[in-house]
Amino acid sequence: MDSINSIFTAHLTNYNSVSCTPMTKRTSFTWSDEREPHKLRTKTIIKEHPGIRALIGLNPFTFLIILFCVGLQVVLAWFLKDQSWWWNVIAAYCIGAFACHTLYVCIHECSHNLVFKNKNMNVISSMIANLPLIFPSAVSFAKYHMKHHSYQGVEELDADMPFRWEAKLIDNSTIGKSIWLLFYPIFQMLRPIRLKEIKLFDAWTVANLIVQIIFTAAIVYFFGVKAVVFLILSFFFSVGLHPLGARWVQEHFLTHGDHQETKSYYGSMNILNLNVGYHNEHHDFPSIPWNKLPQLKKLADNHYENLGYHTSYTKLLFQFLFNREISVYSRTARSNRGGKTVEVKPVPVQNYADTPVI
Repeated sequence: MDSINSIFTAHLTNYNSVSCTPMTKRTSFTWSDEREPHKLRTKTIIKEHPGIRALIGLNPFTFLIILFCVGLQVVLAWFLKDQSWWWNVIAAYCIGAFACHTLYVCIHECSHNLVFKNKNMNVISSMIANLPLIFPSAVSFAKYHMKHHSYQGVEELDADMPFRWEAKLIDNSTIGKSIWLLFYPIFQMLRPIRLKEIKLFDAWTVANLIVQIIFTAAIVYFFGVKAVVFLILSFFFSVGLHPLGARWVQEHFLTHGDHQETKSYYGSMNILNLNVGYHNEHHDFPSIPWNKLPQLKKLADNHYENLGYHTSYTKLLFQFLFNREISVYSRTARSNRGGKTVEVKPVPVQNYADTPVI
């Protein structure tokens, strides 16, 4: 296994523009005393490039993409209702996962109110995008995602941060990380339990749940169980054990042997994923819609060209799975809310074990 790990580490590690230093097995998150890193860079970029403000705005075309992807998933569910189970799995992995991932990105755009000017229209659009994903998550995602931007890495407010027990349970084994990606939606659904300061239910949340129940019941009634299984598999593959699932590693994992906690992806999948890979750019300017993020990078490239980034989700997936120096602990955590300190202090734990794993 060590030789396999060495091969994958040598050939699949993508350390663009960053010098790497050997890492050893992590036993805790990397704790930072600083506040989230994006606001300061945003101010600097705006000062140097005030014309970037012109990129801020809406992109109603996103709604047409929502309708197309929802329609595609419904048509595929109908077509596969009488096919063998294997065809359902293959179609979910090769087609459905990409459609669902695009819908997930559209929900993300709606959460930032980047589709329509009216906030309720954005919520409704996100609920429509949620339909083929089966699990009601659009409304809840918007709540937690806004906190993720403001309090990146703060365990009590950032649902993107793994549980400590989650990281310890998965450890750094290939099998453990495979299971973690395969069931990533489940881990993600558990994290809001930790966020005591955010109200879990409201009228929109209930509406989201009811709409999903009605949609799923209609699919079962008209198409049968296989159609629902296809949609569920498509959703799990879109955010799980699939090259697309590497996005979760790309965004905030410490994959370059440094302390840069947000990384972008500049690969061909941005075409289907609506430029969601431009993650540093998005965190710096969350009011700029997906279609203008490449323009933002071009205008302010002096601030992005020297940052670590990825160019292949497939390479990153194998790097994450087989490089035992990277684990779910490869995240930056903080208690600094930017002026308001979290009451529960992190327990100081050594970040790395003394003995290298590889």
